[in-house]
Amino acid sequence: MTEIVILGAGMAGLGAAHRLRAEGIHAQIFERNAYVGGHAASFVHGDFTFDDGPHISFTKDERLQKLFAESLDGQFEIIQTRVNNLWQGHWIKHPAQCNLYGLPTDLVVDIIRDFVAAKESAEDQAGTIASYEDWLVASYGRTFAETFPMQYGRKYHTAEARDMTTDWLGPRLYRPDLAEVLRGALSPQTPDVHYVTHFRYPSHGGFASFLKGFAEAATIALEREIAGIDPATRTLRFTDGREAAYDRLISSLPLPELVARIDGAPEDVRQAAARLACTTSVVVNIGIDREDVSDAHWTYFYDDDYVFTRLSFPHMLSPHTVPPGASAIQAEVYYSKKYRPLDQDPETLIEPVIRDLRRCGLLREDDTILHRDASVVPYANIIFDHDRPAALETVFGYLSELGIATCGRYGRWGYHWTDEAFTSGETAAEEILDRSA
Repeated sequence: MTEIVILGAGMAGLGAAHRLRAEGIHAQIFERNAYVGGHAASFVHGDFTFDDGPHISFTKDERLQKLFAESLDGQFEIIQTRVNNLWQGHWIKHPAQCNLYGLPTDLVVDIIRDFVAAKESAEDQAGTIASYEDWLVASYGRTFAETFPMQYGRKYHTAEARDMTTDWLGPRLYRPDLAEVLRGALSPQTPDVHYVTHFRYPSHGGFASFLKGFAEAATIALEREIAGIDPATRTLRFTDGREAAYDRLISSLPLPELVARIDGAPEDVRQAAARLACTTSVVVNIGIDREDVSDAHWTYFYDDDYVFTRLSFPHMLSPHTVPPGASAIQAEVYYSKKYRPLDQDPETLIEPVIRDLRRCGLLREDDTILHRDASVVPYANIIFDHDRPAALETVFGYLSELGIATCGRYGRWGYHWTDEAFTSGETAAEEILDRSA
């Protein structure tokens, strides 16, 4: 019988196992952590539940909606999305390009003037978009681009917009027409146009509960970290000294880690994998003895003098993530090995986060902090810089020669949402099945 092995028991790895199980194949999953979920894991701290960074499910795919609902026995919340921004003391409805009301008059005038000019010159700019910066200026005009998305990108991506490509955008940045911009500049009442209008979240156990049914149906060996892969003998070596054979291999490991563990990987492939960039996030979790901290689900922060880039509020996702009468805040602070290295203990960021939460008014001086912790998410978001396309071509070409299929955000090195991570696992399984036919 063909032994199909999957590396990683996160959303993508479980998606691969699910697809194989539909064909009557029970693959073996090896997971280096002592828990299932990977980047979609959730952690309980006393009466508080925090995810490994903010996660929600907003897939419109009815098949996936049904699968995820069945996985946790239908125990989930359906929530209408509320998102806002803070820029230089102004709380702004999201997206900012459609909600300029209340901002300094000169800034609004400059934004609209540049927006109109950008639209008028759109045809002349066709074919000249070579970077994310070019796309932003062509879409919104220079003033808005530099004031909002380019500034936010420095904090979130850690890279300059000119150093990034545009092949990750999709629906993530809304492009309004002039009427929408004018309406949002003249009135605080605007339609909701965020690409996430509503989402689902488990009632209990955090986001990882969406994986419950998939994990229970899979064969998973925990605390089995890969030390090496011998593609000649199709043997896996683990850090505990054990070994396992495989006939077909599916990996959701981050590509730099996967390539580094393959015996005999050519130097050009190793160098290509090393050029792949991603952010590292320090996640600071705060529990508060008050219910009404925020009515938003998440908030974007643009100013450099705020240490965090984004806040999310777990108590707004499910009341069971916090004890009665409490609320929770999760703050994200971004770094990257390539552009902004993390050079401090993550614990040292707890107090600056609390300071800035008080400064923006979300925390009060008389609030009692019931919980605080900080952790590092080594792989947060892929950085779509100009090195990525050629590096991926080299890495994927090599892995294809070895017959190794990859999946997930870090196995495909793309901007995968949770549903896309799951389906990438299914796609990897189908690739393996086709090769076995």
